[in-house]
Amino acid sequence: MITRPGRPARRHAARTVVVALAAIVALTLTGCVTWFLPQKTVTTSTPTRDDVPAALQPYYGQVLTWTDCSDGKQCATARAPLDWNDPGAGEIKLALIRQPATGTKQGSLLTNPGGPGASGFDFVKDSVDFVADKTLQKHFDIVGFDPRGVGRSTAVKCYDAEKMDQYLYGITPGQRGSDQWIAENTTIAKDFGQACQKNTGAPLPKLDTVSAARDLDLLRATLGDKKLNYLGYSYGTYLGTVYAGLYPGKTGRLVLDGALDPAASNFEVTEVQAKGFESALRAYLTDCLTRKDCPFSGTVDDAMGTVGQLLAAVEKSPIRNSDGRELGANTLVTAIITPLYDATAWSYLDKLFETVMKGSAAVAFTLADTYNNRSSDGTYSDNSTEAFVAINCLDYTYDADPALMRQQAAELAKAAPVIGPYMAYGDIGCANWPYKATGQRGPISADGSAPILVVGTTNDPATPYVWAKNLASELQNGHLLTYKGEGHTAYNKSNSCVNDTVDAYLVEGTLPSQGKTC
Repeated sequence: MITRPGRPARRHAARTVVVALAAIVALTLTGCVTWFLPQKTVTTSTPTRDDVPAALQPYYGQVLTWTDCSDGKQCATARAPLDWNDPGAGEIKLALIRQPATGTKQGSLLTNPGGPGASGFDFVKDSVDFVADKTLQKHFDIVGFDPRGVGRSTAVKCYDAEKMDQYLYGITPGQRGSDQWIAENTTIAKDFGQACQKNTGAPLPKLDTVSAARDLDLLRATLGDKKLNYLGYSYGTYLGTVYAGLYPGKTGRLVLDGALDPAASNFEVTEVQAKGFESALRAYLTDCLTRKDCPFSGTVDDAMGTVGQLLAAVEKSPIRNSDGRELGANTLVTAIITPLYDATAWSYLDKLFETVMKGSAAVAFTLADTYNNRSSDGTYSDNSTEAFVAINCLDYTYDADPALMRQQAAELAKAAPVIGPYMAYGDIGCANWPYKATGQRGPISADGSAPILVVGTTNDPATPYVWAKNLASELQNGHLLTYKGEGHTAYNKSNSCVNDTVDAYLVEGTLPSQGKTC
């Protein structure tokens, strides 16, 4: 998703935000996801028996046992090396779920919804029709999995619900960017990292995306597919890109929707996302001002100024919610950006601004809780926050020098005057993480890969269009499909042109014409 405003890490957009918003009824949260225990063994897999080093053969050659688990779907658990550079140093578990192909099966289609930290297992279990349309469901086993560190796989664990509330929603003392404020956030970050280290143990330093991409190849082999067919959204595009860079000869048909640019630095990601959400907010206000029930008046610039004033007001004097939590600027920004992922959810912004202007924090917390997967009873339905931080802290490099962060904060405020100031200082958390980053930023060409279809939306706030263009040009065999519209990601939520083009590639291998726009 995006930078957690005022907190120690950036969150890339995940399609699960859109799924969660679609499940809100009368602005109340969905309940916790229930786990359906396996009941009956239905089949086993036939691994491909790839030629791999002897130490990896027990993993690549394992037979998956699939069991009935939920609404016609089947579940399994795979084993993977904890450390791919030392396969004998322990192992982790990876949770999988699949919906068998409804017609003649061409193979498996693995999918990742984003995050990092979003559950691919829940993505398929709860919303397979949102993952893939009926055409893809006919031709492929749709396979969701929780990457290492996430959900039902070997997972990150840091805080209980009460401490997570304070971490996500607490008001940091001091003026934003002051020495006191930075010191307070440094303490918050160190405490969080130490809790993650204590409660997670050995897996914590091994949750990087390169390791997850190696897990993905292992899953491909255990599923019995000689080539990987893959549909990745948001951060899932980065996972797919890293896979293609590591295993170009094993790429089948890859679709990367809502692309991240692997060459973008930590600050470049934050700045481009700040601009993206600022642009989406302006698009919402442009639409809002055409309607009689819009809570704003005047010009779009006037309305943007009003939003800025609201943020400044709750920054100075937070609004207390009925449950005792206080609505500060960080949480209000989270509430604002949540409906910006999908233009069909803009109506929630009307209610949000209307109620905040009247001094109520209820709707703001409903939206922020949806973003953070916090249930109405105060518990958290998954570990997506912990996993997000743990993975990103390994994938990017960080610099928490106060002078540099203040300079970057000024640049963000200039680039995105309303949203930008609250996306600054994100380096504090990962600069104080217990383990050093291992990821290397740079273009990935995946020389020798099969064609890779990159899908970009022109006004995507979370993974802006420029990243899709960059990735398509960086990949040796990248092909760009453009959706001209609003919202985060395009397949199965925009128009038939996008859907038909993606389906034609995944099912038949037919690529769109160069520069195709839908």
